Amino acid sequence: MTDREGAAQVPPSPGRHLATIGHSGRLWDVYLEFEDDPRRPDSYRAALSYSPADRNEGERPLRTIPVIIEPSYEEAVRRARALEDHQLVAFLRSLLPE
Repeated sequence: MTDREGAAQVPPSPGRHLATIGHSGRLWDVYLEFEDDPRRPDSYRAALSYSPADRNEGERPLRTIPVIIEPSYEEAVRRARALEDHQLVAFLRSLLPE
């Protein structure tokens, strides 16, 4: 097994897959990753995680801060699924180096 094959076997995110988008000649898988906040047990907070489909060795997913905050898991997923491709690309662009 090559390093590239090994990298492909490691899941890019423990989160829920939202979409696959294209940006700058690459395909990016977008995941919704929930995080616990003991100070706010009554809300569901989630960040967006971006992983390039052609991930290179050592390349790690890019993550936003929590941008989805809703009172239930279902509402958080619904809110994230309502994001359009251009909005997902805008979040990705804010994470990439210039």
